[in-house]
Amino acid sequence: MNLDWQKMNGLIPAIVQHADSGQVLMLGYMNEEALQVTQDTKKVTFFSRSKNKLWTKGETSKNYLNLISVSQDCDNDALLIEALPEGPTCHTGEFTCFGPKKQFGFLQQLDQIIESRKQSEEDSSYTKSLFNKGLGKISQKVGEEAVETVVASLNEPKDRVVNESADLIFHLMVLLRAQNLKLDDVVECLKQRHNK
Repeated sequence: MNLDWQKMNGLIPAIVQHADSGQVLMLGYMNEEALQVTQDTKKVTFFSRSKNKLWTKGETSKNYLNLISVSQDCDNDALLIEALPEGPTCHTGEFTCFGPKKQFGFLQQLDQIIESRKQSEEDSSYTKSLFNKGLGKISQKVGEEAVETVVASLNEPKDRVVNESADLIFHLMVLLRAQNLKLDDVVECLKQRHNK
């Protein structure tokens, strides 16, 4: 990279974008050292202008931004960082620093949480226990939740239908991850069907 570090006194704005969805997550500033640390550790690291030092996003909250790629703009004075977040990006708890998350943005966040629990060696969550029981048990749970959703829709109040639907969607997302698929794969399939 041939970046113009002098244009802004050694700092370059770095826009962080979700590598899968394309959603803009945050804006930070990098100096040469922050960019090098980011590339070396694969954890997005910025230069804090208020504290006058490097800081890795997630060093306190554990909501890291895992580096996928770095590219520069045509003027060599801005960076686009593609990353996969571990949890919310904003210090307010929102998925993005640019306002409240969209409802479906939460599904992408949940999809990432499910994958992190699948990969974790130390996790004792319900989600991890499903992965430990294997594909057969996960498939069975999807079937059970589908039946419960249908029964609720015929006989129960709307809040029960919502709760059963949430259980179904969650277990379906676990099943997708057990098959090394993502919710985005299903969304892409739906888009292709819509465009026919």
